[in-house]
Parts: sequence; structure tokens; C-alpha cells
Amino acid sequence: LSLLPGAGGRGDLRAFVVAHSHMDVGWVYTVQESMHAYAANVYTSVVEELMKGKQRKFIVVEQEFFRLWWDAVATDTNKQHVHQLLQEGRLEFVIGGQVMHDEAVTLIDDQILQLTEGHGFLYETFGIRPQFSWQVDPFGASATTPTLFALSGFNAHLISRIDYDLKTDMQKNKKLQFVWQGSPSLSERQEIFTHVMDQYSYCTPSQLPFSNRSGFYWNGIAVFPDPPKDGVYPNMSLPVTDANIHLYAQTMVENIKERAAWFQTSDVLWPWGCDKQFFNASVQYSNMDLLLDYINKHSEEFGVTVQYATVGDYFHAVYRRNFTWEIRDSQDFLPYSTEPFQAWTGFYTSRSMLKGIARKASSLLYAGESFFTLYVRTHPTTSICKCEALKQLQSLRWAVSEVQHHDGITGTESPKVEDMYMNNLMYGMVNVKKLMASIIFDMNSVKKNGDVYSSVYNKDSGMPGVEQYVVVYNPLAWNITTFVMVSVSHLEMSVYDELGHSIPAQVQSSVESNSTYDLYILVSISGLSYRKYSVKPSHDKQSAFVGKSVKYKRKDITYAGQQSQQLLPVINNCYQILFDQNTNLMHSITERETNLTVQLTQEFLEYHVNGDIRKGPISDNYLFAPNASAVPVSKAVELEVVSGSLMTEIRQYFYSNATAEEYVYAAYTRMYTAPEGYDGKLLCHRIEQEYRVGPLELNREAILRTNTNLNTRQLLYTDNNGYQIQKRPFKAYVNNTVARNYYPMAQTAYIEDNTTRLMLLAERAHGVSSQGNGQVEVMLHRRLWNNLQWDLNYNLTLNDSSVVHPVIWLILGPQAVTNAFYQTSRLALEHRPVVMFGELSGDKPKLPGQLQQNEVPGSPVTLPPNLHLQTLSIPGWKYSSDHAEQVHSIHMGKQKQGDADFSRVLLRIRHLYEVGEDPVLSQPVMVNLKSLLKGLGTVMLVEERSLTGTWDVNALKRWKWRNAQYPSKGFSNSTEASENCMVTVHPMEIRTFFVYFQGQ
Repeated sequence: LSLLPGAGGRGDLRAFVVAHSHMDVGWVYTVQESMHAYAANVYTSVVEELMKGKQRKFIVVEQEFFRLWWDAVATDTNKQHVHQLLQEGRLEFVIGGQVMHDEAVTLIDDQILQLTEGHGFLYETFGIRPQFSWQVDPFGASATTPTLFALSGFNAHLISRIDYDLKTDMQKNKKLQFVWQGSPSLSERQEIFTHVMDQYSYCTPSQLPFSNRSGFYWNGIAVFPDPPKDGVYPNMSLPVTDANIHLYAQTMVENIKERAAWFQTSDVLWPWGCDKQFFNASVQYSNMDLLLDYINKHSEEFGVTVQYATVGDYFHAVYRRNFTWEIRDSQDFLPYSTEPFQAWTGFYTSRSMLKGIARKASSLLYAGESFFTLYVRTHPTTSICKCEALKQLQSLRWAVSEVQHHDGITGTESPKVEDMYMNNLMYGMVNVKKLMASIIFDMNSVKKNGDVYSSVYNKDSGMPGVEQYVVVYNPLAWNITTFVMVSVSHLEMSVYDELGHSIPAQVQSSVESNSTYDLYILVSISGLSYRKYSVKPSHDKQSAFVGKSVKYKRKDITYAGQQSQQLLPVINNCYQILFDQNTNLMHSITERETNLTVQLTQEFLEYHVNGDIRKGPISDNYLFAPNASAVPVSKAVELEVVSGSLMTEIRQYFYSNATAEEYVYAAYTRMYTAPEGYDGKLLCHRIEQEYRVGPLELNREAILRTNTNLNTRQLLYTDNNGYQIQKRPFKAYVNNTVARNYYPMAQTAYIEDNTTRLMLLAERAHGVSSQGNGQVEVMLHRRLWNNLQWDLNYNLTLNDSSVVHPVIWLILGPQAVTNAFYQTSRLALEHRPVVMFGELSGDKPKLPGQLQQNEVPGSPVTLPPNLHLQTLSIPGWKYSSDHAEQVHSIHMGKQKQGDADFSRVLLRIRHLYEVGEDPVLSQPVMVNLKSLLKGLGTVMLVEERSLTGTWDVNALKRWKWRNAQYPSKGFSNSTEASENCMVTVHPMEIRTFFVYFQGQ
């Protein structure tokens, strides 16, 4: 009964009933608890039920639960059925990532990783490539995501949670569907048709006028910890009978018609399911079968036909209409509010410690992947078992992918689920550190005398007083000059490189420990290379400078205004910072090259929030609802300046009053100077700040506010996922203006006036806002409790008593200067060198000849500063990159169970600049992949692939949706093909390749 495509009038409505189960990978219950209580049953029972009725369909979203079921629960018969159902188009994988990732606080690197993990499994196992998204639950929608899915070969994108008032407006004007050009630079080349779900979102409307139970959920609600023995669950909907079928049909048809009025075509997407549904698919389908048959038999009377469908079925129908769609530019849908006092902007900062560890795990994985790839390529025979090594990497790929879930890195989970994420991340990190250490042992052919242990994120392990060697690996494809910090037990230290030359270093009292010292070693390392340093106590001549400490009296800042100003300068080659000695607070910063001075003060404040629902709006894991303006936390500040020839560290301790003994807040500001002969540009141009915050009192939200005299007109800029920048003008609302002007800062935020920009770069996500002219505030930590029964039942009250140590780099200067440095700086902060150390006992390790300069064997991998080596890894997938061959081998049951494939190297290169952002750095760049990778061997073959690797780009034809710029529908090709290993990378492109080398 379908309409002819483009048949003007709306005629009969056609409802696409999409059966689904929203399965959170975490949130309230751990993955193990969910698998046991309901998740395994979803797949087992759905597959069995689909086989019983040819018309039935179902969509599968996040891969983590599916893979656990496939590997540990599914029978051979289940598996055969899954293959058959996929071929028949009745089971459909949507998104296909390991999780449904959050869009506000994740980095594009980790989004790509989790998508690639899921897609690799699906393609290897089924020859299937997802083509539609289903981002129904992330709290706000980023403009990075449409680009991500377009690059992955998707034909349409689906979102749901956007601001309540905006959604109402879009419904009224039938604007819930559009062609989204998420990237200004890639624009129509990577645009994607986008569907915003209506106000009913992804759940079936549960109110039945004729029953006091919810409707359309015939299996009821999942029970934890154990499924009930008798199969009777709470709140099971009334079974469909002759007596109530007409009432059921009326309710469903009314809802279909209500929704249809909000869309342009007569195709209606009708999601059937909700959180944790379909654990008993039998009772679900047997009731819905009756209902759909009944409606279709009476379709003339109802004016509606209904059918089971996948997301793909729905989008196919809309695409066939050949309608002309509006274009949306690169504006995102953040922040997200559900009503005036419910701004979902608290989660940008919730569980700051988890946010920090998730990022550290991600950057360790990035380093481990390239380190392992270089090792495998340059060591044809190894003492390390490659399959075991791959398993170690895979354990961290899994953990980093898992925590990108929209109740993971967001901090919106219960404490036991946070523990699950943390344990999985720690386990994977230990594995990758062990792998990197064993590779170093193998490459230096050292006898195993004691473990190499690594301090990738842990700086508490002081080095004993014997000679140590420190191995430092630079995972970026640029030469870097930076400092690494190692804890030592002596003040007299010397540092030497592989050839015995003395290396600049500075040692000083430790900021957090009384028993150790901080040793800062200046390292200069080529791209994807490592250097080895020996660190020894020195009794005669010592090489490391000792930082001298001067302590200034605690100052009561409330009286400061009455005295004449005394300013204390701290200087390096790029900046002069002045501190006001009456308050011990920062006063101004001068960029020395242009002699620009900006008045700049910083203070810690707290928003006090309500925890009693009887008294008004509350803050919780998700929501931020401040009572009033933020309150300064300290009345007195102590100052200590530790200065040496390589760095100066300014330590500020903030006390609640002049006599308080303990401090909850501290700031450590570091300025670096590289000696002659070193390239210290980047190092000099950053002011590094580390904050110490916590434990907070209950119902306090901690911010650092930076006030400047820049005339910014309250305009803020923040990044989407470390990929692109969004403009954030301040908006006044009737209610909750403070919270609704908070935005996620995944990595970058800045404010500027006509001449000067102040840039903040972070190593974990934060909420950020500009609540006044020339001002930027960053939320650093939250500790909350409330009495909302729902929050209490699920333990979602965020009573986080931890102490956190976030790091932010400040870059100040004219736009031209900050443009030149911020992209490389941002990545240098995300991918700081990996430091490993071990003892040198007895005989020195003999270094093989080619390791004299101790690069990873071969030549370093170096890209220009506007290109980033996004990925260099050995994925290990066994699939054929010829699609016909891959599908044939699966069809013939020839999927090989053998060893992973170590010959295929996955390479991604990303252009960091937008069109027109910088006169030089925004230019396209030509790269010769053969010469880029010559250190890994002789390149024999390069295949350009879609973002997640599953499509040959030459065979990828995405749907082109008709719009004002493009008057007919058709197919679009994504990128120009790469000729004989020469590739031109255009602004903002991410290009993905499979590379094969000689001798493989």
C-alpha cells in the first residue's frame, strides 16, 4: 500500500515499526550484570523469534554486548541464523561501533577507534558494513559526528537529544530532517542526511488510555540481578486480545498520526522498544504481529499501513521520495536542556578523574600501536610472540572503546560501573606498558634482569638511588623538544644520553611529596623514535641545575586594595608574567615578541548547588543548576617560586582564611626555557598550569575563572571533539542562564579581541563558559548529593570525594602566533612522550650498532606541522580488502580462524586546519607515502579505504540527497584517488590507507 515516490499528496501514512533494545554498556549496572540479567537473552530470543516469522525485523546497535554474546553464548545454530537474517535484511546492524559514543566530551580519535573496532569485527565476521546511525541517547549532538559517519560510508544519520525548545520549534515547522554539512571545510563532500527524532524519542509511547499498565512492552521490565525463574516480569503490558485489539490499534494509529504531522513525507519512523527491552522477544512479537495485521486489515478506516522495518528500510523510503531538503551548516546541538532548569552541562566535568584516566589510556594506546608497528616491521624475527602482543593491545582497544559510551567518560554512571571502566582501562594500560617494555628489552638485546617498569601516568614511584636508565618514546610524527619529569631521591643528579653526553636537566623539591625530588629532563626526539638516558646520583660534578626556592608570606587578599602595588616578574623567552605581591595572585602576562600585555587574574570559585528537590532545581551527574553566582574559595594565598635556568615553577596555595592549616586548592604554573641549540619554540610558547582540587565539600562545583582586559564581547570558542571549533555567543535566558551557557571543552577553548587571543588547551574534558566580558571559566571538579529518589535508587548522586590534578596549557598572543602553535601544542599535550624506566645493574647493555643514535631502527617518520599521523597500527583483521572475495569466503564458511594478519598496516593522516584559517598552514599538502614510511620498509601497495577501513574508497558510493545546492539525487564519491603513493591531503581531511610492505 505504499505511495508512489514523490506522489505529492500525503495519502496513506506508512509506519515503519523499528524493533530495538537500548542497551547501555555500563551506566547503572556493569556489563557482566547486564549480560546476566537481560542482554544475552535479547540476542538469543530475538534471533529465535525472527526465524519464526518472515515479516519480523530487529536492529542491533552497540557491538560490545553482541560480541560477548557471539563469543560466549551463541550456539552454532544461533550463528547460522544470524548469517541468514543478515542476508535477508531482517537483522540490521546500525552504528556498528563498540558503543553508542558520547558526543560532547569524547575526542574524535577515540570515536574513530571504537567505531573501527566494531566495524572490523562486523566485516570480518559477516562481510557487513553499517550504513546508518542511531545516536539516540547522547546528551546533545556534535557537528563532528555527521562528518565521522559520512567518512565511514554512512547514508543517513539519526539523533534525538537536542534542546527542548529547539525541538518543539523544529517539529512545528517540519524541520526535523535536513542535509547536515558538519564540516565547513569538507562541506558538501562529506554532508549527510540527518533525522532528528520527535519528542517521543526512541521509546514507544507507554501511556494506554484503556490500561493502567504501560503499552507495547509485553515483556515488562528487566529484573536485576537474576531473571525471574517463572518468566513473569514487572509491568508487563496487557496481552492483545479480541476485546482490546481495536483499542490498541487506535492508540498506535493516533500516535503515528501525531508524529506524521511533524515530518515532510508520509513515512513515519515508529521505534518499538526502549531501555533493556526484548529479553523475551517471543511475547513481544506474538502480540505485535496481531496488532500490525489488524491495522493493515483496516488500513482504509485508519488511513495508515504498518510494517516491521529496519532503520535502513525507513531511510530508503524517505530517499526514494526525491524530496528537496534544507541544508544545515556546521553548527552543533550543544548544550542540551530538557526543560528550563535542566541544563545537561554538569556531565562535561563529572568524574574528572575517570575523564583523565580515559584520555591517558587513549594516548598510551596511540603510542603502543605505532611502537608495536615499527617493531614488527623492522624485526622480521622477534623473541616476542606477536599474537600475544596483539592481544595486549586489543585489551586496551576494548577498554578505551568501552569508556566512550554515553554513560562512561561522561561521568554519569554509578560508582561500581566507574570501577568497572577504571579496572578495564588499568588492565589494558598495564598490558601495553609491559609490551612496550619487552620491545625495548628485545631491541636492546638486554638480558632480562628485573622488570622494566613504566611511569606513564604514575609519578609517585621515586627512583631508587642507583643508576637508572630512562627510555622516552615520542609517538608523534614531528620532532619534539620538551621536558619529562621523573621522581628521584637525590638532589645531586646527572643525566647522560646514549653517547655519554651530558643532557640539560633541572632538579628541585617536589611539589606534592616531601621525600622525593622532581627531575625535569630536556628531551629532543624525532618523530616515532625513542631515546635512552641514564640518570645517576653525582657526587663530584653534576649536570642537573638545582631549582632555588623562594617562599612568600601568606597574603590576605581581602585587604590588598589598600596597599601600593609591588609586582614580581617571572620571565622566559616568550612571556613575562607579573605577580602582585600584595595578593600573591597573577596580575598580567606580556607576550614578549609583540610586547602585547594582557591584564590577567585567576581565581578559584565554587558554585553552591541545591541537593533537596523540595527546595528547587538540583545538580546531579548530568545537570548543572547553580543557586547563585560562584563564590570565591579563598581569602589568603601563599606563594613559592622555584627558579632555575631551564624552568620556573610558581606554586600558589589557596587557603579559606589567613590562619587555615589545610588547603583544598593549589595551582602550579610552569614556564620553560630551552638552552641554545634546541628548538624551544613550542616549549617556550606555553604556560603550563597544573591544578590541585579537592576533596570538595558536598554540593560544590569548583571552577577556575580567568579574568582579562580583552574586549571579547562575551564570545567564547570551544572545540567539538578535538576536531573543529564552534563559536559560542553568550545567550540570555529567562531561567538558568549560567548553566545554559556552559559548553564542553574536549580539548580547546579560547577568547579573543581584535588583536589578542588567549587559548586554553586541556588534557581531559571540562565544562567551560564565558560569564563576563574578557572572562573564561573552566569547571574542574564536582561533588554532589541529592534526595531525588531516582538518583538514590541507582546510586547516581556523584558523591565524588577525590582530589584531581587537571593540566591546562595557556597560549597568549596575536592570532597569527596562536594559529601557528595551537594545533601542534594541543597534540603535544594529548600525546606526551611515554616514559619507561628500569635499573642498570652490573654490565651496561650493549647497544647494537644501528641503535647508536637510538632511534627506533630505520628513519623517523616526520610530517609537516599541519598534518597529524592520526593512526599507525597493525589492526590484525583477517578480512580480505576485496569485498567480493570477503563476502564469498564468509558465504562458503571459509572465515579463517588462524593467526591475525600482521602484514596489513593501517595508516590515517589528518589535516589539522580549516580552509582559510591560516595563509600557509591551511594549504593542501602533498605526501609521498613511500618516503614517509621508508623507515618501516619498502612500500609495495597502498589501498585507500573509508574511515573505519571496511570500504575501498573507489567502490564507495554514498547516497546524495537532493537539496538546494544539488538539485538531483544520486551518489557521491568521497575523495580523489591516490596515485602511485602520492597523496594530496586537503584541509580537515582524514585519509585512511592500508599499506603493505615488501617481503610480506
